[in-house]
Amino acid sequence: MSYHRRKMSTEPQSTAGRLAGRRVIITGAARGIGAAIAETFAREGAALALLDVTGDRCRLTADNLGAVAIEVDLADPDSTRNAVTAAIDALGGVDVLVNHAGILQMAPLLDITVESWDLTFDINVRAMLLTTQVAARSMIAANVGAQVNGGVIINMASMGGKLGSPNQAHYAASKAAVISLTRVSAMELGQHNIRVNCICPGYVLTEMGASTRTPEMVAKWSAQSPLGRCAEPAEVADMALFLASDEARYCTGQAVNVTGGMVMH
Repeated sequence: MSYHRRKMSTEPQSTAGRLAGRRVIITGAARGIGAAIAETFAREGAALALLDVTGDRCRLTADNLGAVAIEVDLADPDSTRNAVTAAIDALGGVDVLVNHAGILQMAPLLDITVESWDLTFDINVRAMLLTTQVAARSMIAANVGAQVNGGVIINMASMGGKLGSPNQAHYAASKAAVISLTRVSAMELGQHNIRVNCICPGYVLTEMGASTRTPEMVAKWSAQSPLGRCAEPAEVADMALFLASDEARYCTGQAVNVTGGMVMH
């Protein structure tokens, strides 16, 4: 595990914004939706610890936002637990955990290997359980739930967890598991005033997919939405901001679609 403390800003920490004073850990924060969430939360006054497997890219994102960067291998349980513990120590506690990191490996159902299935679940589901355990224990011990907004955990699922998709059986199954894990976590942690929700994005035009998608693919995806387009990372980040904010203080156990109407349940 590699740890990189953020550069201290010469400006006083902002007391404005919807997340002012909130200490936030985000996994998979180096780029794409994770980076968009980090940028949005930083703008709203949060103190951030960013976790990612790509250490250099994570440090660059963190430095740009005045955050802590921690390199982590979410396929490794010890690395996962240690990284979240280090993030909590760096921030002096945790109020919000955003479990964004995940992987997608495409393969026909009959060709999915045991290794690919296990790796998908290790990163997409097991790591989420472990980060939740470490963060929630810290929230409970610090009595974070005594705050008006309490503790917040936001998990990244997918519309694939509700609909499925050809060549994505392992990914879709893992995201369905995320939805179930979110609901049970909300049931068990609610007594501590910790809210747990997940976001189910549809097709999002991220930097990571730019090299492989074609205009024809984007047109096909866009046609599935009543709004006639795909999402931008910032639009998923805005939903994460809502769920982390006081505005969502009575919202827990939800799997919220950000699909432009591709999924309506």
